[in-house]
Amino acid sequence: MKIIITGSLGHISKPLTKELVRKGHSVTVISSNLERKQEIESIGASPAIGSLHDVKFLTKTFTGADAVYTMVPPGNYFDPNLDLLAYYQALGQNYAQAIQHSGIKRVVNLSTIGGNLAEGNGILRGAHQVELILNALPTGIAITHMRPNSFYYNLLSYIPMIKSIGVIAANYGGDHIIPWVSPIDIAAAVAEELTTPFEGRKARSVASEDLSGNETARILGKAIGQPDLKWVLISNEETLNGLLTVGMNPKIAAGLVEMYAALHSGLLAQDYYQNKPTVMGKVKMSDYAKEFAIVFKQESLA
Repeated sequence: MKIIITGSLGHISKPLTKELVRKGHSVTVISSNLERKQEIESIGASPAIGSLHDVKFLTKTFTGADAVYTMVPPGNYFDPNLDLLAYYQALGQNYAQAIQHSGIKRVVNLSTIGGNLAEGNGILRGAHQVELILNALPTGIAITHMRPNSFYYNLLSYIPMIKSIGVIAANYGGDHIIPWVSPIDIAAAVAEELTTPFEGRKARSVASEDLSGNETARILGKAIGQPDLKWVLISNEETLNGLLTVGMNPKIAAGLVEMYAALHSGLLAQDYYQNKPTVMGKVKMSDYAKEFAIVFKQESLA
């Protein structure tokens, strides 16, 4: 198959590209960074250097392909001028136009846990809007929306907090379960969806391990030499103030707090538990903790 991958060589797209190339598929990776060209070629894929904001470029790149993996790269949450919802909607529309004009018939779109929700999911509302935009395409285009859980690597943002006050503090977690996922497990699921015949529309949850905040803290703490590391539950207001203090866009900060609160209340994971995968991913928190510890140590030396 000829498959187009967006997301450059990011956390999901790189292992996804390697897996597809290994299985003999012809893979083109879209990147806005010319410096990625050589690395893309080194793993056996073809680079397409251009912008996701350029519909003509996307249409040209998509034309002749059998399938495409679409994702919206993360915006800069510290940009005071970023309208995150508008950003998602714009890229969703760009993808929709390019898919329709290029004739692609198979789309696997990276959405998120809570991507089924029109409200109450904070910053994830943008992913929901992209689902709606793509679902409005002609029915002859098969679309799978991948809805992965909380990414392991998001825990890296708590490293400064662990170093300064010795705990992980958030308005979710504690004794409550957090559904986690590894990008490697997402990549494996996306590869399967891209290469498996399908008609219509569907959503697929992707998960690696369900753990409470306290269990998560214990595993990470052991890996970094702080076996008594705690996950402390704090209020929405305290969480928001912390995000604003470090300079985050106020609207995005509020959206993050709402998202975390929805995770804590169970709203965000409702669809996940109703459609939980029969087989969980292979990468567990104890595996990821080794990577976390390396970054923790590097930041200690910086």
